[in-house]
Amino acid sequence: MQSLPQLDRRSIESLRPSVLRPAAGATPLDAVWEREAADKLGKQVDVQTIFLRGSECQFRCLMCDLWKFTHEQATPTGVLPAQIDTAMAQLQADMQGTPTSEQWVKLYNASNFFSTFNVPQDDLPRIAEQVAPFHRVVVENHPRLIGRPVAEFAQQINGQLEVAMGLETIHPEVLPALNKQMTTADFQRACQWLLSHQIDIRTFILLRPPGLSEEEGVQWCSRSIDFANEAGVRHISVIPVRGGNGALEMLQQRGMFTPPTARSLELVMQRHVANSQAILTVDLWDWDKLSGHCPACSPLRREALYQANLSQSFSSKLLQCATCDSP
Repeated sequence: MQSLPQLDRRSIESLRPSVLRPAAGATPLDAVWEREAADKLGKQVDVQTIFLRGSECQFRCLMCDLWKFTHEQATPTGVLPAQIDTAMAQLQADMQGTPTSEQWVKLYNASNFFSTFNVPQDDLPRIAEQVAPFHRVVVENHPRLIGRPVAEFAQQINGQLEVAMGLETIHPEVLPALNKQMTTADFQRACQWLLSHQIDIRTFILLRPPGLSEEEGVQWCSRSIDFANEAGVRHISVIPVRGGNGALEMLQQRGMFTPPTARSLELVMQRHVANSQAILTVDLWDWDKLSGHCPACSPLRREALYQANLSQSFSSKLLQCATCDSP
């Protein structure tokens, strides 16, 4: 473990690259169909994932690049329901084949669904009406912003509410350095509160955050997975830490951060998918940017992980590649 600098909000913002951020508007950033594991037994479900265009999260986490997809001013009332209408119409037009009988929806706004700065309170009843056909509704929120509005929204919708929260890591030195403004105790309290209100939990866990070696990255990811299971989480998503927000590039130049390898992602899946009480998936969004694979093995290895995400089973023998000499 390398000692990390304690970067505050202003320092993290000062390191950001210059990017063109979206303006407030009635058009969503994107909307896609996804297939997900619904349980540990192989049941699958179609998910409408809607990436909403809204305001920036009030927190400034060291590793986060989601601010690029937000605007700085408060989300105007009415634009999110308009975005959802547009997205759902697009998704129906894009639908191929017959969807699963049970359907879920994810409303991801790159911030906090239950912060009135990000999602106006007056919009929640309309959004509840829009998601009425879905069996499960997944939204994202910071663990310290869990409270009465969450329970009220859960009562307004027809389906099961699931709140996605970033645990990130339980490493006692790395978590404070991430400027998450959260402790593991905060996360546990949020989980206990949600479960007491019959609300399901999804969590994001980082693979190799700054300050850790490759081996330590896998080790602490494993410990964090165990912690999340003990907290009663329903779904664990492992995220390989990626650059792009400025702060991580600075740490990389100082030798304090290196992105994880493809093999480490495979090891996490191999070691935990069978034993995790929670559904365990690994994020493949930036698979091509990971090191440790080549054109000869990359498609096969990515597909194996994708299928493991769906089936909740993974081969005990990892693919070896003679071309890129993956260990």
